[in-house]
Amino acid sequence: MGGPGEVTLELDDIQRGVLSPRPTPYAATYLAFRVDDPAHGRELMRRASEVVTSAADSASPLGETWVSVAVTCTCLAALGVPRSSLDTFAWEFRQGMAARAKVLGDVGESSPENWEVPLGNPEVHVVIAAVAPDPLLLETAVDRARPAYDRLPGVTAIWRQDCYALPTETEHFGYRDGVSQPAVEGSGIPGSNQLEVPLKAGEFVLGYADELGGTQTPLPDVLGRNGSYAAFRKLHQRVAEFRRYLRDNSADPGDEELIAAKIMGRWRSGAPLALAPRCDDPALGTDPHRRNTFLYQRDDPAGFNTPGGCHIRRVNPRDASVAGEVRLHRMIRRGAVYGPPLADGVLEDDGADRGLMFAFIGAHLGRQFEFVQSEWINDSIFFGGGDAKDPVAGSADGTTGYTIPRRPLRRRLAPLPRFVVTRGGEYCFLPSLSALRWLGALRD
Repeated sequence: MGGPGEVTLELDDIQRGVLSPRPTPYAATYLAFRVDDPAHGRELMRRASEVVTSAADSASPLGETWVSVAVTCTCLAALGVPRSSLDTFAWEFRQGMAARAKVLGDVGESSPENWEVPLGNPEVHVVIAAVAPDPLLLETAVDRARPAYDRLPGVTAIWRQDCYALPTETEHFGYRDGVSQPAVEGSGIPGSNQLEVPLKAGEFVLGYADELGGTQTPLPDVLGRNGSYAAFRKLHQRVAEFRRYLRDNSADPGDEELIAAKIMGRWRSGAPLALAPRCDDPALGTDPHRRNTFLYQRDDPAGFNTPGGCHIRRVNPRDASVAGEVRLHRMIRRGAVYGPPLADGVLEDDGADRGLMFAFIGAHLGRQFEFVQSEWINDSIFFGGGDAKDPVAGSADGTTGYTIPRRPLRRRLAPLPRFVVTRGGEYCFLPSLSALRWLGALRD
């Protein structure tokens, strides 16, 4: 139950994947399906309602193991959801991620014509995600989901991506990942920054009041309420090129680590520059109660510790003085590593596909995910940084360098190549458990 004035979420109707942090370490898999027979697709939804884990299930016989189900707009149409209902969903969702490519910076190598088949195609209808603490339990989770789609000839598996998280919680560039998450009012799950007031539930779950006091709910209410939107992205990381850039712009190994920290905003241990500005503090990086509890404006408005253009300050400016209201653009982020690590010290690409499967969770695709991508990651006007892009995740073209604020003279690094290439993605809707049952009961 919520405290005085706090909303009470219907946790038993919300998919666990919307609100719950993933275990550490963990293994995950994404399965995509095409619905060829509407009746079989509806049966898939009915079965899914019986295997999807709710946010109220804090523990189960399988421990930190759960299954989530997401659908695209083309799937809802294929299942027989009326056009009048589809028109009440977010218009970005109705268009699909591939149609939003230019807004998202998915151009050149990252443009949809270069995406991994079938990502971004209309035949992606259903995405089932399974998460578990280890590969053995992951297979158990996949087995748990299998009855939902098994022996349905009108439902075809068309894609799979296996992912994992190391015990070190690092991604392929070597940084500790998943450090910062917002608190959602009524969820009972604490945020990672004790200085951040929990956000209204309607920022992440449809059918509840959001930060602006409004309520977004696709119709009918049984379909929209307690659901959420998810933006899935497969992001290839150019690890060897990233390592060479650090080496070529540094004077020695210590300087290389400093540049890596100034680009990210954290040391690779997870310790933030805001709390460890001069040298790494690995103990701080492993402390979930301290490593994300900081602000910018009072102690570092000019970015001498944490540059305004670094990755973490862009995607969450916190209390920094920027154009716009930061709380309207917060999102829940889930990242999962895929592909084999590149061996330590290797500076040449080995040709393997490696990167992150990224999932954004929120109730407002436009002012959350798309805004952050277009205005904060691929532009710098919001903090007075001109046309520079995010040095880690931005759509760099090799023409713009990176500036590190420093006294008496700022430090200017060489033009940035593109370190992250989009390999595909899709906008999905995460229905509530009651919505899955409703979809399963539709008739022609």
